[in-house]
Amino acid sequence: MSHQSDLISEDINEYLKQHEQKELLRLLTCGSVDDGKSTLIGRLLHDSQMIYEDQLEAIRKDSVKSGTNEGEIDLALLVDGLQAEREQGITIDVAYRYFSTARRKFIIADTPGHEQYTRNMATGASTADLAIILIDARHGVLTQTKRHSFIASLLGINHVVVAINKMDLVDYSEERYNEIRDDYLAFTSQLKLQDIQFVPLSALKGTNVVSVSELTPWFTGKPLMEILETVSIAEDRNFEDFRLPIQYVNRPNLNFRGFCGTIASGTVKPGDRLMALPSGKSSTVKSIVTYEGELDEAFVDQAVTLTLNDEIDISRGDMLVKPENQPLMGSAFSAHVVWMAEEPIQPGKLFDIKLGSKVASGSIQKIEHTIDVNTMEKSAADQLDLNSIALCDLHMNQTLAFDPYDKNWATGAFIVIDRLTNVTVGAGMIVDKLADNAADNWEPVTDAERRARLQQVPAIVACTGTAGEVLAQAVERKLFNLGRTAVVIGNQAADDDAGRLQIAQALKNAGLLAIVTLEKPDQAADTLLSAADDGDIVAQVAALDI
Repeated sequence: MSHQSDLISEDINEYLKQHEQKELLRLLTCGSVDDGKSTLIGRLLHDSQMIYEDQLEAIRKDSVKSGTNEGEIDLALLVDGLQAEREQGITIDVAYRYFSTARRKFIIADTPGHEQYTRNMATGASTADLAIILIDARHGVLTQTKRHSFIASLLGINHVVVAINKMDLVDYSEERYNEIRDDYLAFTSQLKLQDIQFVPLSALKGTNVVSVSELTPWFTGKPLMEILETVSIAEDRNFEDFRLPIQYVNRPNLNFRGFCGTIASGTVKPGDRLMALPSGKSSTVKSIVTYEGELDEAFVDQAVTLTLNDEIDISRGDMLVKPENQPLMGSAFSAHVVWMAEEPIQPGKLFDIKLGSKVASGSIQKIEHTIDVNTMEKSAADQLDLNSIALCDLHMNQTLAFDPYDKNWATGAFIVIDRLTNVTVGAGMIVDKLADNAADNWEPVTDAERRARLQQVPAIVACTGTAGEVLAQAVERKLFNLGRTAVVIGNQAADDDAGRLQIAQALKNAGLLAIVTLEKPDQAADTLLSAADDGDIVAQVAALDI
């Protein structure tokens, strides 16, 4: 393999040490359907000699079976491991592959091109340092090219390589290459992509993948592999703002208490004064403990355990920072949200928000606007649909410590979790803090917000007949079992029908299901049930549809 050396046979421990100390580059491939993302990854692995012989033989057999590459070896099968992916010739889920060269180690994510799998692309992009955006030379810049470029920009990926693929199908035309290059630059002029490089290539043929090809004499840039090996990512790390989200408090005995976590940004040394948030208590660093021993200094991305000179209360979810350089603190913030669930979401519904190691409940209170990734136009919306990208206002039930995402992605990114299923339904990037008690947040609570919060349509259910009281209890039990929030207003609540209906109307206005017992039927009720005996009660409750 390409990263091997004589040290493997001479000193395997030294070889492993050198390999461990190589710089790691996380990258992803993205673009539209059939642009050749999986084939490009397979070509990178193949041409850098990172495929074992038995793997290569298995791919040859699968290539004949799938018939997707006209008898030639289909390198895309190295990445597309799901049966559905191989049958359809598409990528559905994010696939990760690991390889290395003499200069670097790589983790590469192959992300789907279909619009319905945009959420998978956002997942793959969330930890990437560099994005390879493939464009089919025959088709040029497409909708998904723009969508993926926008998400890459939104997620703060600083380095983008635009790989104009399938140049062999356009006779390696310089004119076509320049045309696509100009179109892409025109679109991305509105985005925050700092470093864009272009490469004309053929992933199928290996043109300009590892070395510059004679087939493109007009191309004076670097081949793709050289760009990946030499792109500078060290300055992308934030070494200024120290942030340590606490993941675990290590207390093995009475003589040791350490606060464990991965440093999100900044550096720390023994003797540095740190502040715990949200409590605001401070102390100085006694030691920096790791598996290999104590350190004189630790920095971003290192997993460490800090011991302090004072006994202060720190728990999982808290954050250690330097007093002179604190993050924002608040219970409300604006953020770009990528919605990942099939079911649309309206403002008001309660979710769990995981920010770093902190989990808190909150809700999207307002959708400022959604963003059309094709035109970059902003438009009003009352709900978020699958793959929607929108600027939203979120309000939490407690004070959190955070940074704007463009300043610190580790403390500015969060996921949205459904409280019932525990499924991740959205991802967000914080833009700025909102005033917790500003006057413009005192808008009246709307019926739509109550419905979203309680997940039900409020109504009045009237129960009459000689078994009205028992019927009301049976209705409450059914609604409770269905997850609804209901209240029974019986004879003890008021002496007459009018009084009970007045209470029921107030509860309905609050978003609840009000079950009221009446002596006589009344038109004010949304649903009227009547029962005289047990058989009638069973029938009435069975027919209830709320």
